[in-house]
Amino acid sequence: MPHLKYVEALHGINLTISDRERVGIIGHNGSGKSSLLRTLAGIYPLYSGDAIVRGRVGTLLEIGLGFETESTGRENIFYRGLAIGMSPSEIRAMEDDIIAFADLGEFIDLPMRTYSSGMYVRLGFAISTQITPDVLLIDEVFGAGDASFRERAERRMQSIVDSAGIVVMASHDMGLVERVCDRVLHIDNGKIVNDGAPADVVPGFLEDMHQRGNA
Repeated sequence: MPHLKYVEALHGINLTISDRERVGIIGHNGSGKSSLLRTLAGIYPLYSGDAIVRGRVGTLLEIGLGFETESTGRENIFYRGLAIGMSPSEIRAMEDDIIAFADLGEFIDLPMRTYSSGMYVRLGFAISTQITPDVLLIDEVFGAGDASFRERAERRMQSIVDSAGIVVMASHDMGLVERVCDRVLHIDNGKIVNDGAPADVVPGFLEDMHQRGNA
């Protein structure tokens, strides 16, 4: 009989985040950034310890995934809206804004199997950013889409960041981390190796990446 195996992606994490903190998570690929966000979101199970998150949690994690591909974009607005806790009346009130931001034109009434990957991301982002949560978890949301979308997305994201109680974001964009965050966690091999202000943490991370590149 096969045995289920699990991977210990995070080790010895002891972390408290206070209201109004904007926390950036940085690290090389596979370091544990996304695992930490998914643990906070309740997606990944804990095999030891506790993760206590208080308040309404909003996530921008893999926003282009999870759509019903045979349904239209308009129908998926309703499905995804319900999934993130919006009421039918809230969805109807926000539908026009979602469609305008996603900029899908006539594609909004076509099955999503006809969409490009960028269209998936634009619609997912437009839906997911309609609510302002108490805790907002973001994973590389600006890594997809064209330059015009990234500019509009960052402006909207900044508005939500300003309103949310707590923001935790993983990114490879150090400029974005330094603009948005007042605290940065450097994660390596599933452990927090540095925790402090961006000016104290980011230079050490960049030096570490440079040394790895020259190794």
